[in-house]
Amino acid sequence: MSLLRPAAMAAAIIISSGASAADLITDASFACSLGKTIDAAFYPDRVSVVLSDGRDFTLPQTMSGSGARYANANETIVFWNKGNTAFLTEGTDATPTYNGCIRVSDEVPDSGWLVFASSEFGFSLRYPPGYTVDGGYVYQGLGPNNDITGVAFTIPAAMTDGTNLASDTKLSVETLPDLSDCAAPAFLPSGATPAETITENGTEYSVASLSDAGAGNLYDQRVYALVGTSPCLAVRTFIHSTNLANYDPGTVVAFDEQALVDQFDAMRRTLVIGQ
Repeated sequence: MSLLRPAAMAAAIIISSGASAADLITDASFACSLGKTIDAAFYPDRVSVVLSDGRDFTLPQTMSGSGARYANANETIVFWNKGNTAFLTEGTDATPTYNGCIRVSDEVPDSGWLVFASSEFGFSLRYPPGYTVDGGYVYQGLGPNNDITGVAFTIPAAMTDGTNLASDTKLSVETLPDLSDCAAPAFLPSGATPAETITENGTEYSVASLSDAGAGNLYDQRVYALVGTSPCLAVRTFIHSTNLANYDPGTVVAFDEQALVDQFDAMRRTLVIGQ
């Protein structure tokens, strides 16, 4: 995981290295394996890249059977881009030095937000500082032999101070590889609301939710499955709170549920799928 420059700043840095902005098509930032990053500015016949190690190149476009390929004269530096993914190879043996790269959303809810990218699950996501990231997260709410794997982003402990919000509250990005119809109910136990389809910023979601309670605890889950993705990818929000009646009067206040939901929504909208 790493903190990336906003795309606009990346473009400014690239342009300052000598390329003209007149024919700029688009610019993008990519988060790669091992915390590396690539900032790229695309032109009709070339790309300018800035690597996280401080190097920068302008590479002409070359022939490619799939995606876009850019290389220097002796092909010791080659940059590949296809959809939301990219990688860079170096040397005569084409060693991948920047791989598993996934484009990062241009939407930056706050300049201090960090970036996580997973080549295993094929996505990138922006998240607020203080969140704990678990790249080996497993959702077990469907019972034995029905685990769902993914990545969890758990709220900072400071968000629970003095409130009835529990520290295991999280947003997770999960995948079901063998699901032919990517729909939210597949990620939830029985009793969930019927799925509805919504579209936000061009992304179609299948959405369902489930609320449960027990022993003074309240559990609210909401799943946004990305329709048409394969393997099926979904964002789950899990909010665990406790009944205020469990506490002495005046010792604990109700957490700001709307603010938390808004933050989770802002995180979800930065999700980029590496396809």
